[in-house]
Amino acid sequence: MVLQYEHLIEVNDLLNPLTFALSRDQLWRGLVLRAEQPEAFVLGLDRCTMLERTEDTLSRELRFGETVVLDRVVFESSQSVRYETAATDAHAGGTLTMRIEEPNPTHLFIRFTYSTTLQEDAVTADTRYSEFVKSAYREADIDTVRRIRELAEQGALD
Repeated sequence: MVLQYEHLIEVNDLLNPLTFALSRDQLWRGLVLRAEQPEAFVLGLDRCTMLERTEDTLSRELRFGETVVLDRVVFESSQSVRYETAATDAHAGGTLTMRIEEPNPTHLFIRFTYSTTLQEDAVTADTRYSEFVKSAYREADIDTVRRIRELAEQGALD
C-alpha cells in the first residue's frame, strides 16, 4: 500500500509582529542544514555518515540503533529538498519533499509531501496506522520548523 500525505506549515506568522521573521535565505539554509546535520533535527538518529556529495545531491547512511537507512538528498537551490529513501527489510522507503512557498513577500511556508510504502499487514480497515504515521510526520515537521527558527534567532543561519 502506498501512503501519500501532504501538509503545509506556516513559517512566518505575519499577524504576530512579536515573532521573529525568517528570510527565505535563512529558511533555505535551515533546510540544507537539516540534510547535512540531521542529528540536530531527527529524533532517534544515532549517526549520519555522508557517502557522496555533489553540487546538488548528498548520499547518506543513517543509523538508528542497529537499523541502517540509506538515502539520497536532492537540492533544488532555494526551492526544495527531496529525500529519497531506499526500501529495505527494516524501512519502507519512499520520498519526502520539503518545498518553500512564498505567496507574498516574507510570508513563507514549507509544503511537506510524503510518498511511502506501508506493509499491507500494518494497515487496518479503519486506517488507524496510517493516521498515526501522518501525525508522526506532522509533529516531526513542526519540530523541523521550530529548530530552524531557533537557529535563525541565534544567528546561525545568517
